[in-house]
Amino acid sequence: MSAISIFRLIRKTYQHFVDRPFKHGVILNERYRILQLIGTGSYGMAYLCKDLETMEHKVVKQLRPSKRKEIDLFKKEINLLSKLNHPSMPRVYESFSCDDQFLYIMDYGEGDNLERQIFSRKRTFSEQESLLFFSHLLEMVNSLHRQEIYHLDLRIPNILLKEKKPFLIDFGLAMDAVSDPKEQESHTEMRQQDYFDLGDILLFLLYTTYTKPRKKALPWTEELSLADETAHMLKRLLGLLHPYSNGEEIHTDLLAAINATKTVTEN
Repeated sequence: MSAISIFRLIRKTYQHFVDRPFKHGVILNERYRILQLIGTGSYGMAYLCKDLETMEHKVVKQLRPSKRKEIDLFKKEINLLSKLNHPSMPRVYESFSCDDQFLYIMDYGEGDNLERQIFSRKRTFSEQESLLFFSHLLEMVNSLHRQEIYHLDLRIPNILLKEKKPFLIDFGLAMDAVSDPKEQESHTEMRQQDYFDLGDILLFLLYTTYTKPRKKALPWTEELSLADETAHMLKRLLGLLHPYSNGEEIHTDLLAAINATKTVTEN
């Protein structure tokens, strides 16, 4: 066994014994009753809880005890989430420590994520439906970018569906370029990462109605029959053509694509 393998084994064993999740029924901060563990990440664990004052469901996020050295990253995430003021993004209520554990409370985004909707529930989106759904995502990303916040992890598992509209979650990798001067020089790269991820999500939506006629996979440009305006926007989002420099440019091309698909539908 290599030294790297031994190190990973030791680390996993350590985490197994140290990162024990809270049990059902535990009450934190004399207010939040743990109901169940709903997710684990590289440095955090998330629980569904009941707020005993409001009787609402909320989410408790806990820094893994094995990741105490990452407390600054945890605090950075809390500060970033505290800046969000959008109905389709989580809101932080409070942060606290309890029995030497570091935690914060945020909104519970109830609903299936987009990945489960597509792959388990077989939900499909027409081209126009895909573009309209994309428009909500673009509005959220533009809202973040105006605050110089970059999500950097836009993926279908991180999008919940609430009343048929997207709700964006998991800001663990997000960057706040205002609070962190080190990130000032990488605005363009981070913006382009979010745009590329938006294009990837749109491609997922468009493929939900695709039935593969051949055994050999072809590029999406050959497999999908799209309006020229939609294909053009996708190519720019994915870096196949000159990339977008701002959200207004994307919005202009998006409106053109929506109008083009509307015309086809009406005819």
